[in-house]
Amino acid sequence: MSTRIPFLKGHGTENDFVIVPDPENTLDLPPAAVAALCDRRAGIGGDGLLHVVRSAEHPEAAHLAGEAEWFMDYRNGDGSVAEMCGNGVRVFARYLQRAGHVTEGDLAVATRGGVKTVHIAKDGDVTVGMGKALLPEGDVTVSVGDRSWPARNVNMGNPHAVAFVDDLAHAGDLYSPPPFSPAAAYPSGVNVEFVVDRGPRHVAMRVHERGAGETRSCGTGACAVAVAAARRDGADPATTGSPATYTVDVPGGTLVITEQTDGEIEMTGPAVIVAEGEIDADWLENAVR
Repeated sequence: MSTRIPFLKGHGTENDFVIVPDPENTLDLPPAAVAALCDRRAGIGGDGLLHVVRSAEHPEAAHLAGEAEWFMDYRNGDGSVAEMCGNGVRVFARYLQRAGHVTEGDLAVATRGGVKTVHIAKDGDVTVGMGKALLPEGDVTVSVGDRSWPARNVNMGNPHAVAFVDDLAHAGDLYSPPPFSPAAAYPSGVNVEFVVDRGPRHVAMRVHERGAGETRSCGTGACAVAVAAARRDGADPATTGSPATYTVDVPGGTLVITEQTDGEIEMTGPAVIVAEGEIDADWLENAVR
């Protein structure tokens, strides 16, 4: 009988993930295996994979074990490694709750983008402390077809280019990465957000995520958008002395982003586990040959 590998499927505002619990870090998950699992036709399907590991058991997170018991070893849908995923952290926390590792309230999750504070509310929403945004200097431009826009360079532990447009349809199909310049701004590629206004402190966005294409939602992207919108609107909390809260509509739902006066950013939204089952290890081994 072949080995069976447990998995779950979850999403946060329809940014969906394959969840692979592996507390002791015993599984080998090379990029090809991750891509096979995230394949929407031949695999389980997902924008990315959440590899659930105890921090002490993972070489990239062992130094964080004193701050956070659990490490979110996040991979993009193409198998590449990513620093952070905001929606992923919420779903990761929901899995930990479902598995009985944590309860409602506060917890810490280690990521490649640092330790993130998480609060699981009684109403089901999950709030993630996303840290502070970095705003690298220098002009950036993104393009789709014959159109080009200036973009705000925002780093949320991963890189973002935020462009305000008149119509979200101007973003095109977002199957392939929108060109950007200068190339030196994002040597490892970038997540690109296209944003329109919906009302006071209310915006909507579409996003191309590195390694995944267009996704239904991007948590770090929503945070980057809120930061860029606050700077555009003259609502920088460090200047005004008041927190700035933006409602950010994504194709898969709505996120609420608050930037505090000290620069710390909180993201609140849903996180849902929709299924669980087992992966046939023989299938996975054959899929990566």
